[in-house]
This record gives sequence, structure tokens and C-alpha cells, in this order.
Amino acid sequence: MNTIFRKSMLSVAGLAFAGGVFAGPIAAHANPVDAKPVAVAVQSAAPKPQGDQSHITLNDEQTANVKAIIAATKKAGLPERAAVISIATSLQESKLENLGHLGDANDHDSLGLFQQRPSSGWGTPEQITDPAYSTTAFLKGLKQVDGWQDMALTDAAQTVQVSAYPDAYAQWEQQATDLVGQYWNS
Repeated sequence: MNTIFRKSMLSVAGLAFAGGVFAGPIAAHANPVDAKPVAVAVQSAAPKPQGDQSHITLNDEQTANVKAIIAATKKAGLPERAAVISIATSLQESKLENLGHLGDANDHDSLGLFQQRPSSGWGTPEQITDPAYSTTAFLKGLKQVDGWQDMALTDAAQTVQVSAYPDAYAQWEQQATDLVGQYWNS
């Protein structure tokens, strides 16, 4: 009986070996994209925008401000994600309009694309209403946020801005992403 068992085991092992010999060349020709670990594919995907998304049609001034934000981001040596966060923040704060003093409609002394306040140390009114300066000031604050690259956009923006409406930035993520995609290499 021992001999029969041994012969059976050798037969099974032989079949397994033969299957490996024949299946190996087939597996070697499998599509390499399918062979990637799931974690790699997930890490390279862009973050999905949170919640309902808003969109506005931009005029020439707003488009110029988008380009100024992107230029300041590149000059600061930061990646596209920083520009997305900056543009989404500006969309929420000013709809990408470089706002001066709005009289009674003003929120304290907030000015410019990011509604920064001279009284809070963001700069002079002239500086804050300069798109390059205000973007650089925002990015300086963003770089001080540990892990901003991996945060939800609204959390990163809120940490810099300290807004009364902390979740409002999220609604602009898709449009900001699209604008950076459109103008980053132009």
C-alpha cells in the first residue's frame, strides 16, 4: 500500500511540475498592467473631490488670476496639488476676483484673491491685492501644514485660512483640478 501511495504522490507532483512548465510561459506574457499591486494603482490616482461640486464660468480677469496662482506655485517649487488647493481656496474666498475694499460688504479688512487681512499679518493692502504676493503668502502658510500633500483639500485650505466655513473649500476641488490641468503646462 505504501508503494501505491508513493506512486500517486509522485504522479501528482509530476502533474504540478508539468503544469508549471507549460503555464509559466503563458503567465510570462500576461499584461503587466494587470500584474501591478492594487496599492500602487491607488496611490497614483488623484484624490476624489469631496461632496457636491460647484462650478462657475470664468472671465478674462479670473483666468489671468488662475494663471498667476499657477505661476506663483511653480516659482515656489511646489507641485500641482498646491496649485489645486490654492485655486479652490480662491474660488471659495473671492470667486478668483482680486477684491478690494467692499465697504459695508467687506468681511473686516479682507482683501484680494484669498481674502487675506492686513490686520492679521498677511501684508499691506497693496501686497494682498497683488495676485503673485497673495498666492506666495498662502503657499507659505500651506507649506507650514504638516502633511498637507495628503490631506483632504478642504482640511489643508482651512488650516491656512481659518475660515468660519471650513468645509466650503471642498466644493471647488473639481474645477480647480480641471483649471490646473488646463493651464499648468501652458
